Formats: sequence, structure tokens, C-alpha cells
Amino acid sequence: MADRPYRVLFLCTGNSARSILAEAVLNARGGGRFEALSAGSHPNGRVNPYALALLAQEGLPTEGLRSKSWDEFAAPGAPPLDFVFTVCDNAAGEVCPIWHGAPVTAHWGLPDPAAVQGSEAEKAQAFRDTYSALARRISLLTSLPIPELDQPALTRRLREIGEA
Repeated sequence: MADRPYRVLFLCTGNSARSILAEAVLNARGGGRFEALSAGSHPNGRVNPYALALLAQEGLPTEGLRSKSWDEFAAPGAPPLDFVFTVCDNAAGEVCPIWHGAPVTAHWGLPDPAAVQGSEAEKAQAFRDTYSALARRISLLTSLPIPELDQPALTRRLREIGEA
């Protein structure tokens, strides 16, 4: 991996909630060691308002967050990626594009908080639960001694984080 921040792409189908939350959390908590991005296989074109509200409550920047296609990161001239994490089961089951940089991949699936039916409080709680799970996994990612791990060990550790 290069002398630059590790470039991490979080993938989901709609790129409106889970992947957006992960992008914002890693960019805020990565200590400059990580550059987080997000995308969707079928982006819905807008960031979920519950995700934006929660990020604002947590004091995390929301400027520049947008729902976008994973094609942006597979196109010629796209920046090389070091890690790709799927955060929804649908995206994990899809055939992904070929990414520049031969990134290490892992599945960090979580239920879709945007699919929760119920009261406003129940919907907001679903987003808080997802945020907490992602923040915990991202904390584990940022604590890894990445340069000291060989490819198989790094892959194993990243997959274990997805089960945490």
C-alpha cells in the first residue's frame, strides 16, 4: 500500500444509509490514515434524511455526502482502492466491478435501517443501532497494525471484524 491514506470504499445497494454512515464515521475517526468513500450498485440518488440527522447529532460533517454509483470507482482514471467493504447483503451478492488497486475485500453486512417500518422513534433507533455497529467495526479497523499483516492475515482480520 502506498504512502497515502488507505482508500476505503463502503458499498451498499442504494448508497443512502449504511454506506454513507460508514463513510462519514471513518473519515471523521480515521486520524488521517484513511480516506473513506461510499457507493451503491443501484444508488437511489439521495442520502437518507435519518442518516444526515444522526450524523449531525454526532457532530460529524455531512458536507459532500451524496448517493452515487459504484461505476465512479471502477471507471478509467478512478483512484486505486485499498479496501472494499460491502455493508448490505444485496451488494455482497452482486458481481462487483473490477476495482483499481486490487483491494482487500470483506463483508460487513448489517440490516437496512431505512427499511424499518414503525414510528419516527423506531426508525431513528434503527439508524442509531446501525451507526453504533459501524462505529465499533471502524474502531477495530483503525486499530489494526495494517503494515504488519500479510494479505491472508489482513483479510481474515477484516472478515472477523464484519462478524463483530
